[in-house]
Amino acid sequence: MRHAIHTAFKSAAERVLPVRSESGFKSHGVLTPEEFLKSGDYLVRTCSTWSWEAGDPSKAKEWLPKDKQYLVTRKVPSNKRASEVENYGLRAEANTMLDDAEEDGWVAPPATRDDHEAEEIPSTESKPATATNQASSAIAPDDRDDQEEDIPDINDLELEDDEAEDEAVLPQALANTNQGAAHDHIMHTRTYDLMITYDKFYQVPRFWLVGYDENRQPLKPNQILEDVSEEHARKTITVDPFPNTGVQAASIHPCKHASVMKKLGSMAEASGKPFQVDRYLVLFLKFIASVIPTIEYDYTMSAGW
Repeated sequence: MRHAIHTAFKSAAERVLPVRSESGFKSHGVLTPEEFLKSGDYLVRTCSTWSWEAGDPSKAKEWLPKDKQYLVTRKVPSNKRASEVENYGLRAEANTMLDDAEEDGWVAPPATRDDHEAEEIPSTESKPATATNQASSAIAPDDRDDQEEDIPDINDLELEDDEAEDEAVLPQALANTNQGAAHDHIMHTRTYDLMITYDKFYQVPRFWLVGYDENRQPLKPNQILEDVSEEHARKTITVDPFPNTGVQAASIHPCKHASVMKKLGSMAEASGKPFQVDRYLVLFLKFIASVIPTIEYDYTMSAGW
């Protein structure tokens, strides 16, 4: 029910909200569609695994070119489950940024049952709703905050009983160590198709993923959670139709992306690396790497960050 209410609210809001035209990637962590395209072009140019896609023409967003509706990289390997990774931190220099940010309180600690409804990425900055400076006055800020509090998570989905049973026999990333197993040294590798869209409501990129087992069969929602860090697994992941194709996909909800990107951009500049709009998505992907630490898409070191 919460999922349906929030989806309906967001859809209605996007119909009346104007498209952002004023740059705010440094001051608010948000992007205009033009800045999203510029950053996407830079990502595609420097990281050949990423490309632009058009999707279903009937679902095209008018504020983006028809041939550049979203970014995609396909068949990205995942050889381990998140629980097998000792450190969920970002790679390389991003590890330092994440540690510093945790001290400032914008990365949530592992959730308990009592704080399940807490915000997924507490921010020391203003809430992302403040970034929508050009939003229609028909939507009050307090109403938007209330909606963000009601964002559904994957744990609220009604799954079939056999899905829970299937968890005991999920494909394992490491060699099967069961005694007497017929294929002791076969590594079962999951793969993911990863997509990045522009979210008009939150004015930030939104990250989507569709997973497959070693037989190229779609992963169930609970299986995808095994590849998400504990801090985010049941707090920021939702399942929605992918906006440009209608295929069901898991998504990292973008309600806190603006404050996170503002914080990361400030930290990058403090370390002597200018936060430029064309490199926005490169930094964004390094943040996302902390959420899905075993999905090996992060080929962005060559992009100059």
